[in-house]
Amino acid sequence: MEFLGSLVGQLITLIYHFLGNFGAANYGLAIVLMTVIIKIILFPLTKKQIESTKAMMAIQPKMKELQDKYKNDKERLNIELAKMYKENHVNPLAGCLPLLIQMPILFGIYYGVRDFHYEGPANFLWMQNIANPDPLYILAVLSALSTFIVSKQTMPKKKPGEKEAGGIMGMMQGQMMLYFMPLFIGYMSITFPAGLVIYWIVMNVMQILQQAYMNRVSQ
Repeated sequence: MEFLGSLVGQLITLIYHFLGNFGAANYGLAIVLMTVIIKIILFPLTKKQIESTKAMMAIQPKMKELQDKYKNDKERLNIELAKMYKENHVNPLAGCLPLLIQMPILFGIYYGVRDFHYEGPANFLWMQNIANPDPLYILAVLSALSTFIVSKQTMPKKKPGEKEAGGIMGMMQGQMMLYFMPLFIGYMSITFPAGLVIYWIVMNVMQILQQAYMNRVSQ
């Protein structure tokens, strides 16, 4: 992570000096552009992950039926699940590899932005220094809101009369992820360096746009 964090720091500095050629040298803007560029580069992996997740969601009702039908016969359940995956051309592990590849990169960005040493003015928009937390808590609200939208987008949409996957426990866990996680992220953003929260918000916005694009082209 230290190596990736160092590369991220160098990339921010490179973009900062590039912007300086146009009289727009600003670390906040450099972080925004860096995040956009990286999310675009990672889009093929994101696309693969989204497609795999949607495919798994589509077969959830059938999977639940099989789990209820063969709940006392694990061996038969595994056979029927494997058969269902094959018939629907779904690989339950297909979404894991893109995520595993992205996670070290995203963590590297996280540490790189968090530990970045600003040289010169680090003001951005209403903030005097993005190495410090946002004094107005505006970024904290935006980070919570954007996280909520991302969570909402990725939740499976139930059809009328369809039972919640996993029963009451599944519903409670889903609601916790939908509401608790954004609140937790927003709370943490109050104390995080503003530059790091800017990265998180832009990453969420890019995720929202990419998810919306995938939903549109798949219709």
